[in-house]
This record gives sequence, C-alpha cells and structure tokens, in this order.
Amino acid sequence: MDQFLSVEKAVVLVGCVYLSWRIIKHIWSFLDVEKEPLTVLVTGAAGQIGYALVPMIARGAMLGPNQPVIIHMLDIEPNAEVLNGVKMELIDAAFPLLKGVVATTDVVEACNGVNIAVMVGGSPRKEGMERKDVASRNASIYKAQASALEQYAAPDCKVLVVANPANTNALILKEFAPSIPEKNITCLTRLDHNRALGQISERLNVHVSDVKNVIIWGNHSSTQYPDVNHATVSTNAGQKSVKELVGDDKWLKTEFITTVQQRGTAIIKARKLSSALSAASSACDHIHDWVIGTPKDTWVSMGVPSDGSYGIPPGLIYSFPVTCEKGEWSIVQGLKIDEFSREKMDATAKELMEEKSLAFSCLN
Repeated sequence: MDQFLSVEKAVVLVGCVYLSWRIIKHIWSFLDVEKEPLTVLVTGAAGQIGYALVPMIARGAMLGPNQPVIIHMLDIEPNAEVLNGVKMELIDAAFPLLKGVVATTDVVEACNGVNIAVMVGGSPRKEGMERKDVASRNASIYKAQASALEQYAAPDCKVLVVANPANTNALILKEFAPSIPEKNITCLTRLDHNRALGQISERLNVHVSDVKNVIIWGNHSSTQYPDVNHATVSTNAGQKSVKELVGDDKWLKTEFITTVQQRGTAIIKARKLSSALSAASSACDHIHDWVIGTPKDTWVSMGVPSDGSYGIPPGLIYSFPVTCEKGEWSIVQGLKIDEFSREKMDATAKELMEEKSLAFSCLN
C-alpha cells in the first residue's frame, strides 16, 4: 500500500511539473512572439522634418522599442530622387524594427493600409504670396490626401497633421475623410508644449522632465496661448506650482508667452532653416503618448476637434490639455480659467474661425 501511494505521489509530482512546464512555455510563447508591424505614413518625407522623422520612427521612438514598423514615404514628383535617397539610407541603417520601406510619389500607394499618418507635406508660404494663396494651395492638397486616406488607409488610422496651417489643414482633412473617426484626426501642438517646458526648465534651472502640465491653447500660430497656471515642478519638497517657483507674473504673462509663440521664427533666423529636429521629435512624442498613454497625473497638449469644452466653438481643431489611455485622448476638464487666460483663449479661437472661413471659401 505504501509503495502504491509513493508511485501515485510520483505520478502526481511528474504531472504537476509537466503541467507547470507547459504553462510556462505557453506564457513564454506570448512574450516571445513579435508584434505585427504597424504601417506609418510620412508625407513630405524628402524634406527636412521627414528626413529627421523617419529614422526616429524606425528606431522605436514613436511606437516603442518592441513595435515593428513599415514606413511609407510620400513626396511630390520633383523630389522623387531625393526620396529614394532617404529610402536607401533607411535600408543602410539596418534598423531591427524596420520591416519594410515604400518610397513613392503616388498618394494611393502611400496611403494603402496605413495605421498612422503623419502629414508633414504642404505648401509653404513663399515671398510675394498672400495668405489666401497659401490657404488655397494647402486646402487643395489636404482635400486630395483626405480622399486617399478615406479610401485606402486602415479603418482605425490615426492622423497627425504637422504642415502649417496645421489646425486648419487637419480640419479640412476631417471634413473630407468622414469615415475616419473624428477623434482620430489631430494636429501638432506638442512642439509648442515642449518649447514651453524647455523655457520653464531653463528659467528655474531644473531638469525638463521635472516640469509638467503646461498647456498650449488654440492655434499653432503666433496667437497660441502657453499657459502655466496649472503647471508644476517636482522638487525635493514635493510638487510645487510653476507660478510660485518663478515668482514673476510679469515674465510669465509677457516674455515667456512671446518666446514660445515666436520660437519657430527665432530658429529660422538662427539656422536659416525651419525647426526640423524638434518638430520631428515632438511628432514622435504626440503619437507615442496617444498610442501608449500619458503618465499618471500628467497631461500633454494636442490639437483635437473641440466638443465645446472651455467655451471653444465645437468642430474647430483647437489645442487642449489631454490625457491618453488605450489609444484614446480625453480633454482635461474642470480647470479654472482666469480672465487673462479667457481673453487669450478666445483670441486664438477667433483666428481659427477666420482661417476656417478662408480655407473653405478657397475650396468652394
């Protein structure tokens, strides 16, 4: 009898060991399986921002270090040779996460099956051009690209518009790609958000990662409103308000705001070219936080369709403070808005309404 029990225990033990091994192997198989690649479109990819952006995507800065990607690059026919050169460099860099590269001047081929679209291409304002001329050219470009995304992109494609006027270009894209969920069309104000963080960190001589919850309200233009009323800094004594630590309301309401608003112009003056590296980096930040999520108790600035929050006319693409979770953004609610902020927020909304009217008059 004792011998029988010993054999039975041995069988049970072996069975438990075997079952445990199978469970561990099963779990490990899930951990070890490579994710399916996501296809990322970059328009205007032969330009400076595109050239800075595509290696960041291929290295994992946008979607994380374990997410394989296929990059589609689109540009106009005169830039085809340059675009092919960018493709050659991507191949030569041997990025482990990069599973394919398409370089094309065909908008249909570029948009086919894309999961994320970063719209960098657009018509810049040149000497002698009126504001209406620029609006007209970009309205036509974004109407055509909206149609291609509508027909050929993945149904849940996320879109980030970088090219100026970014808010209004995104609005046009939203209007002419109605099957793409409205919440999936955004524009870049993370560059301005990051600039505001940088200015505060320099003023207080703290690391930029210790500063959080600045806000960019409104348009990606010189009317944008960089707001630090709710921003904080991590210190040895805990979270402290930026306003308290700076201790200079005049600077916060004048020089700080104008420095952030005019930073792009200052960079052009200094390097004789527009900001490309910082724009590419902030585009990665925008998509990364949107897809992967924002840290707890932290918000970022994104140009998103207004739902009427904070008295902003519904439907405008307006920069708000947002949090992101599971691929969805939500506007931060309940922030106290003082009279100074209200005036600034309304002024930039007014400019966006004017831009909208101008763009749609050009299309009509």
